[in-house]
Amino acid sequence: MTPISRTGAGRTSIATVICGALATGGLTAAGVTALQPEAASASSHREAPLISGTPQYDNTDVYAFVSPDKPDTTTIVANWIPFEEPAGGPNFFTFAEDAQYDLRIDSNGDAKEDLLFRYTFKTHVKNDKTFLYNTGPVESLDDPDLNITQTYDLELIKLRNLKAVSKTKVADDAPVAPSNVGKASMPDYNTLRKQAVHKLAGGAQTFAGQADDPFFLDLRVFDLLYGGNLSEVGNDTLKGYNVNSIALQVPNSFIAESHDQPVVGIWSTTQRKNAKGYFAQVSRLGNPLVNEVVNPLKDKDKFNASTPRDDGAFLQNVTNPELPKLIEAIYKIPAPDEPRNDLVDVYLKGVKDLNQPPHVTPSEQLRLNTSIKPAAKPKRLGVLDGDNAGFPNGRRLTDDVIDASLQVVEGELLGAKNDLGDAVDENDKKFEKSFPYVALPTEGSRGPLAKGVDGGNDVRSQLGDALQPAGAQGSDDMPLIAASAGAGAGGIVLIGAALMWWRRMRNRAY
Repeated sequence: MTPISRTGAGRTSIATVICGALATGGLTAAGVTALQPEAASASSHREAPLISGTPQYDNTDVYAFVSPDKPDTTTIVANWIPFEEPAGGPNFFTFAEDAQYDLRIDSNGDAKEDLLFRYTFKTHVKNDKTFLYNTGPVESLDDPDLNITQTYDLELIKLRNLKAVSKTKVADDAPVAPSNVGKASMPDYNTLRKQAVHKLAGGAQTFAGQADDPFFLDLRVFDLLYGGNLSEVGNDTLKGYNVNSIALQVPNSFIAESHDQPVVGIWSTTQRKNAKGYFAQVSRLGNPLVNEVVNPLKDKDKFNASTPRDDGAFLQNVTNPELPKLIEAIYKIPAPDEPRNDLVDVYLKGVKDLNQPPHVTPSEQLRLNTSIKPAAKPKRLGVLDGDNAGFPNGRRLTDDVIDASLQVVEGELLGAKNDLGDAVDENDKKFEKSFPYVALPTEGSRGPLAKGVDGGNDVRSQLGDALQPAGAQGSDDMPLIAASAGAGAGGIVLIGAALMWWRRMRNRAY
């Protein structure tokens, strides 16, 4: 994606991108095809009835920010599969094979995508005669003990008036970072994360794999706004849960229309293949919280099936929002007067003189001014606290979008100063300092270790000890069985068989 030449509109030539991709080896240019708007039937964390039943296709959050360590690039992070329980085996968390996971970019503010990055995934199974996700300690992404793996292709599609004018495969069979099963299975997960970062032409890079859910908030808000008692807030409901992340880092000059027009609109969609073999959009996400608390039930599935250019259908939900009325009813805080044109700016147009494109078509997108440099010390409330590099100018991982959104909804931009929030001000895990920035996923084995096991190599080499009940002596088969006699004959057979089975698994090559 090296910016060598520029089109009349000011963006790096797509021909240059294709040539650069081909020059790196292993990439192919696809034929030009039409990309028609697709019909759909049904994203954030379980925010709509239909998508809540199909988590593999449920986009939970979108983040977009100028990369703090590479300010000439923009990083986009989109997450799927809400509430991944780290110990949720034996079938851990994979991207769907019958889905298209898209990152869409509007470079000129006309509510139509100009660039589309499409991720499609394949699943590979080495041994289908075992129920195990991994058959031993995994030390690399190509480790034979990693039984179930995924790879993905990444296509770059350039559009004009919603028609695809070029299509380029910029990544082919890139590896996906696996679910973090636990210390015994993946003793050095950070190495697996690094191996899943895939370099692209021109300094771009991509990542797909499991990560800690970066969204932090107290979801008990749905218990009638904390039951009318704000002293109960402060519990990060998403602490300890993971998501499947897609991250992409690209040069600012590639996605922005020009140096003079650096604002881009970003959103993600998921398309799922239907019974007729066609892909239908089932999930859409740009700004946080829009489909959760702005759209009513009658519009939620419709919104997930819609496109930004059709957002006029949801205008009433923004200008006459329900949430301020609920806060007034429960907490007696007066709701601002309607219509709420201030919310139209935040959610549909962008903030004037900050991230609002000229001649903007109102539509729900996460808008980012790529010319705003990263803040040396980011403030969690972003623009509300004078930090123009943060939300709603894009969304950084550290931005407290719950507090900022609540304060804006209650009229902060209209002069009604308030300090509303949920008392969850930061993520439970620290974010990484380099791409893909999301925190490492919480591991499945989080409980205390068994007697005689200290962790590290002990976990890897003494699986028998991990099965040893408290108070048992020795690690050979017979002493273990004898020490387990108190559990009864069934317990003796089960524990002894499990120990011998694990030892066979350790020595068997798959």
